[in-house]
Amino acid sequence: QVRLVESGGDEVQAGDSLRLSCTASGGQFSRAHLGWFRQGPGKEREFVAALGWNGNPYYAKFAKGRFSISRDNAKLTMFLQMDNLEPMDTAVYYCAVADKDIIDTYYMERSSEYDYWGRGTQVTVSS
Repeated sequence: QVRLVESGGDEVQAGDSLRLSCTASGGQFSRAHLGWFRQGPGKEREFVAALGWNGNPYYAKFAKGRFSISRDNAKLTMFLQMDNLEPMDTAVYYCAVADKDIIDTYYMERSSEYDYWGRGTQVTVSS
């Protein structure tokens, strides 16, 4: 069983940056596939970014060039650096872990491929 706890959400102004963290307890973190998703008000949960154990990141179109996913296996922690935030980025951000490596980017975007989820951290961006 893996427990995930997110932190770093805040209320910021457009153009600001935030760094979200997600710390895991239990499981084989170094071999896990990691993901970030988000759910805005009145919207469905959507994929943000993913990172395999080999270190290759994959991003949603809206995240490319602004967001960066990374991991520190020694600290069992994953990060999402978000720069140049926009009001459309307002959402609850969730980290997720899959107990397997996900090769196909199609499946990286599917929330059903992830086995464990955090409870989320709120990010609010005002204009």
